[in-house]
Amino acid sequence: MSRRTRVVVLFGGRNTEHEVSCRSAASAVQHLDRTRYEVVPVRITTTGHWVVGAALGEPDGTQPAVDDVALRAMTPEPAVLPTMAETLARALDAMRDADVVLPILHGPYGEDGTVQSVLELAGVPYMGSGVLASATSMDKDFTKRILASRGIPVAPGAVLLTPDDELSPEDLERIGLPAFVKPSRGGSSVGVTRVDDWAQLPAALATARESDTKVLVEAGVPGREIDLGVLELPDGRVVTSPPLEIKVGEEHGWFDYEAKYEAGITDFVVPADLDPRIAEQLSSVALEVFRELGCSGLLRVDFFLPEVDGEVVPTVNEVNTIPGLTAMSQFPRMWRAAGTDYPELLDILIETARTRGPVPAVLS
Repeated sequence: MSRRTRVVVLFGGRNTEHEVSCRSAASAVQHLDRTRYEVVPVRITTTGHWVVGAALGEPDGTQPAVDDVALRAMTPEPAVLPTMAETLARALDAMRDADVVLPILHGPYGEDGTVQSVLELAGVPYMGSGVLASATSMDKDFTKRILASRGIPVAPGAVLLTPDDELSPEDLERIGLPAFVKPSRGGSSVGVTRVDDWAQLPAALATARESDTKVLVEAGVPGREIDLGVLELPDGRVVTSPPLEIKVGEEHGWFDYEAKYEAGITDFVVPADLDPRIAEQLSSVALEVFRELGCSGLLRVDFFLPEVDGEVVPTVNEVNTIPGLTAMSQFPRMWRAAGTDYPELLDILIETARTRGPVPAVLS
């Protein structure tokens, strides 16, 4: 009997998206074929400690309160927790013989290149984009700058770097209302506020700054909201999924954290009912975004479809290098509509990462 592929599932994280990551990881682990894979869960706690063999809980994100127990078991003095560095060293030792690591992490200290740099330094193959693409794609401001420089439409916006920064009258006129105030380096709509009156701006900025010192104020873009998945195959080909349309109940207003994760608020229609010409255009733009940002493995590209002078102009809203990976998240939904069920999608992500292998050492 051939040896099973050793897969480390890295999840949790030291950020506000910890619970979302736990849900994705629990779902992925549940669907990995145990006849093919030896699965080793590693959880990064909200305090930044790494727990090898951590309990995953349920796919709904419910976590048993085991962190402190597991951490105290690492030290000869149970009253003293090990340091973050000590737990990281133990986790790296556990990951050393892994065939592949699945960093199912969302947000800062996970999706932003920090964990990817650790895995590259350790020479461990992993799923998804590398350090630079992860860091760039995590920052909405940098993403927009790169895409706009290549002629890809993005929403007008302005960046505030410090509490003393203010929008100029020209910015206010250019952005218009409604506007959205976002942490530049956040996800899952945490810290995002819709502003319908500029009098609401100070409170919205304060909310965003609870998550990030860098804040993006962006024009609201009218039109349908469409997602597209991009997937790199083991043979190097990059393909796109059928489009998915997000339909938020009118009484709710927009696709915020609650609409993303609470049942009954949002309908996901896949494949979206689009003119074939528009669908082809979205696919072309999504592939271009993948290339321009230097991504690997997978990407979700979120679009708005405003009309300008009677023509639909696909406008990139955001990108996500590690999209939600519960069985019911948008990314798996789109690939299921393409005929690729969730376990097969995981197989592809793993095999693509293994084929790419660890980043080779640079010899002088």
